[in-house]
Amino acid sequence: MHPQRKQRLLIVVFILLVAGLAAGLLGYALKENINLFYPPAEIASGKAPVDKFMRAGGMVQEGSVERASDSLKVRFVVTDFSAVVTVEYEGILPDLFAEGEGVVASGKLGEDGIFYASEVLAKHDETYMPPEVSDALEKSAASRAAQQEKGSQ
Repeated sequence: MHPQRKQRLLIVVFILLVAGLAAGLLGYALKENINLFYPPAEIASGKAPVDKFMRAGGMVQEGSVERASDSLKVRFVVTDFSAVVTVEYEGILPDLFAEGEGVVASGKLGEDGIFYASEVLAKHDETYMPPEVSDALEKSAASRAAQQEKGSQ
């Protein structure tokens, strides 16, 4: 091989190695900042990771909000109408938080199956629903309809 060609090949290989290393380090650094969304059906089925930061959302189940009398701790149930997950949060809830309304909570799923939220977001007007929540509710409704069709045949 000609020396000049060999030198060019080494430069190209070096550039590819450096670019690959940079992409790997960037991917590793960003992996910690990814917030995955899980609807209650996936959490209940065990698809959601335990003790990893994520988001969960759905509709707050009617009659499920329990407030502690001596602290800001609140416990409520979030549903996508096919499964439920209990959420525990300590802090001030948004003004628009209400039973029967859409909510997205950020936090970690505990070994006990309770979602420990560090942040709770509520929809901001009567017509808006977070895209993740509306998609999860649509998927849940579609799977329930398919199960009902199988049951009626």
